[in-house]
Formats: sequence, structure tokens, C-alpha cells
Amino acid sequence: MPTVTSLDQAAVNAAPAAQTIFWYRDLPPLNAEVVQEHTVDACSARVSGAIAYRGELWTTCYADAMSQVTRRLKQEITRLGGRYARVLSESVDSRHNAATGEAWLHIVLTYMLYK
Repeated sequence: MPTVTSLDQAAVNAAPAAQTIFWYRDLPPLNAEVVQEHTVDACSARVSGAIAYRGELWTTCYADAMSQVTRRLKQEITRLGGRYARVLSESVDSRHNAATGEAWLHIVLTYMLYK
């Protein structure tokens, strides 16, 4: 009978939590039941200046907005009593407030909720 080493136990402890969000082509488990399509949105932190597509500010704001929308998506899965979400589409647009000179990104995800 094999013995469990401390490295084996460390691997088990470091194993990621069960996946709940599936992006685009990734599919949830076969036994997951479709519930309903939903949307969730979030905004990045505001930055000074204009956001050029794929520029440094875009990259920073996109990472922040994706972090926010992923957090919101996890909250919505729980709130709606689901177990999984599969992201179907993503819409990203930049916003700008001329009065303050601030810009930010707004992301909307469309997803299918599964139980």
C-alpha cells in the first residue's frame, strides 16, 4: 500500500477549488442543468486621461474590470441558487467624464446559469 508523503499532501491542499465559472468554449459538467441566461456588469476603477484601445491604461482598467465582473458573477451564481455559470459573450466599452477628466471601462457579460 503506497504511503502519502508530505509533498502529496501539499499537492492536495494546494488543489484549486471546484470550478464554477466556465469561459466561452469551456463547458460545465455534463450533469449540470440549464437554468436561464443572465447578464452581469461591472466597471473598472477610474483613471485620469483617455483610454486608448489596448494601451497601458486599457490593460490596467481591463484587468480591474474583469476582476470586478468575475467577483460579481460568483455572487450572482450564489444569489440565484446556481452552481455554475458559462460565459457566452463579453462587451467592453470605454467611458469618459469630460468634467473630471476621468476614464474607465465598463464590461457586460452574458452567461448561462446552471444547477
